[in-house]
Amino acid sequence: MKTSSVLGTLSPREFLSTYWQKKPLLIRQAIPDFRPPVDRDALFALAARDDVESRLITNFRQQWKMKHGPVDSLPSLSRKNWTLLVQGVNLHDDQADELLNRFRFIPDARLDDLMISYATDTGGVGPHFDSYDVFLLQAHGQRRWRIGPQKDLSLLEDLPLKILRNFTPAEEFVLNPGDMLYLPPQYAHEGVAAGECITYSIGFRAPSWQELGEAFLHFMAENVSLSGRYSDPDLGVATRPARIADDMLAKVSEQFARLASQREDIEIFLGEHLSEPKPSVWFDTPARPATLARFEAAMERRGLRLHRKSRMLYRGKFVFINGESFQPSASDRKLLEALADQRRLPAGQIGSASADLRQSLHQWYRDGWVVTG
Repeated sequence: MKTSSVLGTLSPREFLSTYWQKKPLLIRQAIPDFRPPVDRDALFALAARDDVESRLITNFRQQWKMKHGPVDSLPSLSRKNWTLLVQGVNLHDDQADELLNRFRFIPDARLDDLMISYATDTGGVGPHFDSYDVFLLQAHGQRRWRIGPQKDLSLLEDLPLKILRNFTPAEEFVLNPGDMLYLPPQYAHEGVAAGECITYSIGFRAPSWQELGEAFLHFMAENVSLSGRYSDPDLGVATRPARIADDMLAKVSEQFARLASQREDIEIFLGEHLSEPKPSVWFDTPARPATLARFEAAMERRGLRLHRKSRMLYRGKFVFINGESFQPSASDRKLLEALADQRRLPAGQIGSASADLRQSLHQWYRDGWVVTG
């Protein structure tokens, strides 16, 4: 899939080999003449919705406070030192989703969302670090960034935010609309608004091994099937009856080792886990869904596209969409892989879909996962 460049003179390959998870990069006019797809009033309206994740952060009288949304009451725009953060804007606006798709030179399994930060003069969230890669695109006004590769990541205590105790910046930049700063994980930074400003943050998923491990164990608990029962027909006389025998430990270890050796289980787990929408995401279903025949006619006439909230991945013989796994035929799999990569299928490509796939697509349409046109 082709994406418009947001890396200046760098190619995606050069960026990944030289900067990705290695060192920061400042790109002046990454998007020349950038026009924000979501203006201030639209952002405030999103923050007031209960299906949108938002936070209001203030630092009035040198006291940090944070309020989780819906945020339907904001401080005066003339008052300094406050910030509104709205998460997952790409889920609610087509143009914001198109902007996020310009970063698809990074795999979808890593791409997370577009967060928008609005701040009045001197507003910010304090010096901090993120555990994931982030592109910080200036959309309106100016923001002054101070960054540094410090190793001391200790935090101030008793605050609603994770603010670094001993921030020691090494570089400083002022970003104008269209400028963008890339930061690798755990690179300390602080952004302060110079007047009213809006910044877009394109973030990437980086789950901890603990998070993945717990999710995998939960997945296996629901899907594991170990036949048989423990037995020891050659059991000898116990001379130390309270001791767990070597033979029992070996047999149990052998059974449990089988759980980790099933690569296909790991493929299915990863696909379902990484395509699972966030808990706050829900889909609008058609008020009067078309019949299968009418849906097929519309699909073949206008094509098909994923809803912007849908997450779709594939691996091997499996296709994953919104936390569910699907094992299509070889010919249908190619069609679905194209849908996942392009996020749409032109009308001319759909004719080869099998009857089973057409029924599945119709169900996805009824669930709000795909739309025609």
